[in-house]
Amino acid sequence: MDTKKLRAEIEAAITAIKTIEDCNAFHQKYLGKSGVVSGLMGSLRDIAPEMRGAAGAEFNAIKRDTESRLFKLQEEIRVREINEKLMNDARVDITLPDLGRDVGNLHPITRVLREVEAVFGSMGFYVEDGPEIATEFENFESLNIPKNHPARDMQDTFWLSNGSVLKTHTSASQNRMLKKYGPEFSAIFPGRCYRNENLDASHEMAFFQVEGMMVGRDISIANLIYFMRQMLAAVFKKDVKVRLRPGFFPFTEPSFELDASCVFCDAKGCSVCKKSGWVEFCGCGMIHPRVLEMGGVNPTEYQGFAFGFGLTRLAMLKYGVDDVRVFNSGNLEALAAIK
Repeated sequence: MDTKKLRAEIEAAITAIKTIEDCNAFHQKYLGKSGVVSGLMGSLRDIAPEMRGAAGAEFNAIKRDTESRLFKLQEEIRVREINEKLMNDARVDITLPDLGRDVGNLHPITRVLREVEAVFGSMGFYVEDGPEIATEFENFESLNIPKNHPARDMQDTFWLSNGSVLKTHTSASQNRMLKKYGPEFSAIFPGRCYRNENLDASHEMAFFQVEGMMVGRDISIANLIYFMRQMLAAVFKKDVKVRLRPGFFPFTEPSFELDASCVFCDAKGCSVCKKSGWVEFCGCGMIHPRVLEMGGVNPTEYQGFAFGFGLTRLAMLKYGVDDVRVFNSGNLEALAAIK
């Protein structure tokens, strides 16, 4: 591999970037799992043993430099787009002086959501939205949960008079994402979910989840573990270990429960993790072939992983909140105190 030529190619590609969409395409081509830069390490086996150390150091330097340039450019583009929007909006006079007024705070869940979206966006994932009302097919049948399936009893569903439901999980958007993007994509889709549950310190009828999918060729659980560790490290600003336990979800096979090392005690054991050093975080697994098939993706050629975690629970862990009802209380003083 001619690294000098590769650096020149990367420089030319970065210079041509104008939009966030260009950034995502660049990331996919050079820094994605099958990207040019990511593939450099695989070429080490073709290099003479005595030269592998120097080559590996050079490859790592190219990766670090490329990531640094891309992330800096992404931020510059976002700032530029905001400024252009302000300049073109005649209703806003940006020449007015700052009056120094306290204009409020973002909701804690909104702050965590923005962090999650930023880190997944930087790793090449699309960030999608979706409706809060889903059809029975979207919420159940497209996820390998047919009528009379026992998994339906696990969710106390709000049914509407037309046969639709208030979506019980963000997984209801999986079929729509598969049909929209086809057999190769990475996306997260956060949203509000609803279940007819009794209210207590850890349960609400309305709550937020984040669903994620990566579909393509040669996708494995190892990819899932990598992305979850990257996200958790970005949110908690520290390294977070994860582990998998066997689980059951009709739309994944095999299915797992993913635990994260407790960020409050550094996995030493405390009241939050019940002295175990681990906190249950999300359900995940390899997407069931039947789910891929119903989304128009050939399961004999493509595979993928899916995960879903509670954004509300993530906010509780990040900010040390022990009662979920605080988030929907409307108590502005209590919400402003969550830092």
